Amino acid sequence: MKQRVFAWGPIAVAVAVLAWRSIATVLARVGHPAAALDDAYIHFQYARAIAEGHPLRFETGEPVTSGATSMLWPALLAPFYLVGFHGEAIMWVAWALSFVALGALAWEAARITDRLAGRAAAVGAGAMVLAFSAFTWCATSGMEVVPFAWAIARATRRAADWADDVPEVRTPRRAGELVALAWAATLFRPEGGIVALFVAATLAVFPRTGAWKERTLSMAAAGAVLATPLLLLLLTGTTRSNTAIVKLLPGNPYYTGQALSLRVTEQVRQLVADLLNGDRFSQEFLPRACGPVWMAGLGAIGILGWRDKKRWRAVGVLLIALTMFAPCFYYTFLWNRLRYLWPFATGWIIGLACLARVVGDLAASLRPRWRIATPVLCGVFAGMLASKIDGTMDDVAWSASGIDRQQVTLGHWARDGLPPGARIGVNDTGAIAYFGDHPTFDVVGLTTDGEARYWVAGQGSRFEHYEHLAGTGHLPTHFIVYPQWMAMPMVLGDELRSASVTDYGRSILGGDTMTAYVADWSTLGSGERPWSAPDAQVVDSLDVADLESEAAHGYVLLGAREGENVVHDGSSPDGARVVDGGRSRRWRESFVAHLPEGAAARLVVRFEAPTGTVLRVLAGGEPVGDLDCSDETDWCERAVDIPARLAGPTTRIDVVVSGDGGPPGEGRDTGATLFHYWGLKTIG
Repeated sequence: MKQRVFAWGPIAVAVAVLAWRSIATVLARVGHPAAALDDAYIHFQYARAIAEGHPLRFETGEPVTSGATSMLWPALLAPFYLVGFHGEAIMWVAWALSFVALGALAWEAARITDRLAGRAAAVGAGAMVLAFSAFTWCATSGMEVVPFAWAIARATRRAADWADDVPEVRTPRRAGELVALAWAATLFRPEGGIVALFVAATLAVFPRTGAWKERTLSMAAAGAVLATPLLLLLLTGTTRSNTAIVKLLPGNPYYTGQALSLRVTEQVRQLVADLLNGDRFSQEFLPRACGPVWMAGLGAIGILGWRDKKRWRAVGVLLIALTMFAPCFYYTFLWNRLRYLWPFATGWIIGLACLARVVGDLAASLRPRWRIATPVLCGVFAGMLASKIDGTMDDVAWSASGIDRQQVTLGHWARDGLPPGARIGVNDTGAIAYFGDHPTFDVVGLTTDGEARYWVAGQGSRFEHYEHLAGTGHLPTHFIVYPQWMAMPMVLGDELRSASVTDYGRSILGGDTMTAYVADWSTLGSGERPWSAPDAQVVDSLDVADLESEAAHGYVLLGAREGENVVHDGSSPDGARVVDGGRSRRWRESFVAHLPEGAAARLVVRFEAPTGTVLRVLAGGEPVGDLDCSDETDWCERAVDIPARLAGPTTRIDVVVSGDGGPPGEGRDTGATLFHYWGLKTIG
C-alpha cells in the first residue's frame, strides 16, 4: 500500500494542480463550466441521447447518425447525464474523467518505459506526459483525447507485458483485459484499431497455450476493428461514418489517384517539418526546432528494444508514435488545436525518455558517474515541455470563452427566441443543438444523415440537393451559420441575431461572426427549365452539380477539383432571378444523354465563359456545333441540333472547351462553367 502511495502520490498531486489551475482559469474567464471546442457539445448531445433512450439519434425522432468522433466517450458520459449532470454541469464529469485519465496516462507511460529504458527514464517519461501542455489543453477541452491516449497506452503496455512474461503468468483474466482494451481503444477513436491489431497479434504470436481458445481471443481483439463498421452498416446501411465521409481524403471525389497521394505526402511533410518542429500551429505546445530530437527519440526506442531484447515492446511504442501519421489521410489535421495528433504523442514522449537513456549509457561508458545524464536530460525535456503550460492554460480559457460567447450564446437564444417547430440549419452543430432544444439540420452532415456527401461535393451540389428536399419538411426553417462557410447567400433570409468574437477567443472559431437567419427557399427550382425555350418539351435534363442527375447520366468529373463546385445567382435575359449549381474551370465534359431513339433533338446548354471561349459539342464522337457566350455579360444558353442518326438513349455527349491564350488547361485556369444541359424534342 505504501509503495502504491509513493508511486501514485506525485502523479496525483501534479494532476490535481494541473486540473485546478486550468479549470480555475476557464471559470475565471467564462464564469461557469465551458468546453473549449464545439465538438465537445456534439458528444454531450449524443450522451443525452443515450440517457434519453434513443442512442445514436442526435435528436429524438431523427434518423441514426454517427457524427461523434468517438463512440465510447458519449457512452461514458451518459450515466452522469442520466443522474442529473445536465447543461453545463456535464463539463465537470468530462473534466474529472479526463484528468483522471491524464494521471493514468502518465503512469502507463512510466510503466511502458521502465522495462524498455529503466527506472530513471520511466520517471522522466511520466513527468514529460504531465508536462506536455497539449494533454492539459485537451483534458480541459471536454473531448475524448486524453482518455483515448490512456486506452492505447494501456493496451500497448499490457500487450508488451504479455509478450515479455513467461507463459505461466499469462492468465485468462489478463487475456480478457487485453481484448477489452482492444475494443475500448477502437471505440474511443477509429485509429485505435491499429492498437487493437497489435493486441490481436500479441495474443496470436505469444499464446498462453496451444489451445483454440487462444486463437479465439486473438480474433476477438481483431474483431474490434470491424465492430463499428458493422454496427453502422446494420443501423445506417453504410460502413462509413459521417465523420469519415466529411473528414477522410479517401472517398473524397476530388482526391483520387495522384491528387490523393500528393495531398497525403504534403501533410506528412507538414507534420514532420513543421508541427513536430514546433512551428506555426504547434508552437503553443512544443519548443521551436525540436523535430530532430523527436526523430532521435524514435531511433532510441529501436536501439533499446533491439539491444535489450524488448523488441515487441519497442514495436508497440513505435506503433503508437507512428499512428500520428494516420490523420495525414484526413482532409486536414489542423482542426481543434491538433487534437487528432496528440493521443499518439505518448509514443514520442517515451522516445525522449529512451533517448535520455541512450545518452546516459554512452556517457557512462566514459565515466560511470556520468550516467546521471539520463535523469538530467529527462528533466531538461520535461522542463522545456512544461514551459508552455501557462500559455496553454490561458489559450484554453480564451477558447472556452470564444465558444461560450458565440455558439453557446446562440444556442440559448435559439431555445427562447425561435418558435416551436423551428428546425435550425447549422454548420457548427454542437452547442446550438445541445442548448437550443430545437431539431437541427447539419449542413456539414456530421449529425444529419445523408448530408455529408453534398458538403464534400460543394455548394452547388448542396443547392441542387436542397431542391430535391423541397416540400419534404426536412429543410430547415432557420439557419445559424458562419455565412462564409455556408457560401450560399441566396438561402439566407432576414437576419435575426448574431454573435461576434473579435478578441483572442476567435482563434478557435470558424469565423468572427455567427449569424441567425430565417431560411429563404424561394429560389429553389428557379433554374430547372431553359429560359431560351420555356415551352419546349424537355426529353432529358442533366443538372450539373446535382449528384443524382450526374450519376444518372454517367457524368465524368475529369479531374474536377475542390472549389470548382459552384452556385450562381443571376438573371435570365428577361430579368427573372435564376439560381443554378454548376462546375467551373471545365475544359472537357463527357456524359450520356437519354434521347429518343432515331429522332432529331436539340441540346441546350447553360454555361458561362470568358470572351473568346468556344465550346465544341460532339455527339457520338461527331462534331455537331460550336457554342460561345461572347455577346453576353453573364451566363447564357446556346443550342446545337443533334441529327436523328446520332440520337438515342445512350448518346455520348462530349464538350471540348477552347479559347484564346493557348491549349486548354496549360497555364490557364478559367475554362467554362457548366450549369445545365437539356435535350429538347424538335418539331418537324
